[in-house]
Amino acid sequence: MSNMLKPIAVPAGVSVEVAGRRVKVKGPLGELQRECPDALQIVYDPAQHQISLKREGEDKRLRSLHGLYRSLMANMVEGVTKGFCKALEVHGTGYSVSLKGNKLMLQVGFCHEVVLDVPPGLRVEVAQNAAQPDNPGKFAIEGLDKERVGQFAAEVRAVRPPEPYKGKGIRYADEYVRRKEGKAFAGIE
Repeated sequence: MSNMLKPIAVPAGVSVEVAGRRVKVKGPLGELQRECPDALQIVYDPAQHQISLKREGEDKRLRSLHGLYRSLMANMVEGVTKGFCKALEVHGTGYSVSLKGNKLMLQVGFCHEVVLDVPPGLRVEVAQNAAQPDNPGKFAIEGLDKERVGQFAAEVRAVRPPEPYKGKGIRYADEYVRRKEGKAFAGIE
């Protein structure tokens, strides 16, 4: 058994610095850094433009960490070159989304407007068509770090998850909401 996984290709325009257990990746969109556990060793080969990880043993925990950190490093390289984006939609009559400065304003059926601070390093773009009330408010969360983009998208969705009867709420753009049939009333004799 090999203690190395498939190496991560580093595209042109991306620089990698390895200092002990810490790796720093710089690209056209920005910079990300991460620290690895002691049991893993980061190897960067500038001649072949690739990063690889080596592990000290073969127990299950180390193999799991090896795969996890290989994925995290690959996401870092992709993040500084392309970035990540999560698209969301707001469905419901009177539901809306807007952006004021660094605050995401959600009007989603509560008696008050829900205000969320956009974390540093992330960007929110709102595309809403006010002329058509049936059209859902669409917005996207963008950033370099896949983990932070996904976490903030999950926090926004948790404000009002889609309900199964009318489908109202906040959902991911590619999410399918399974609909339920409402109660059927029998006629009174």
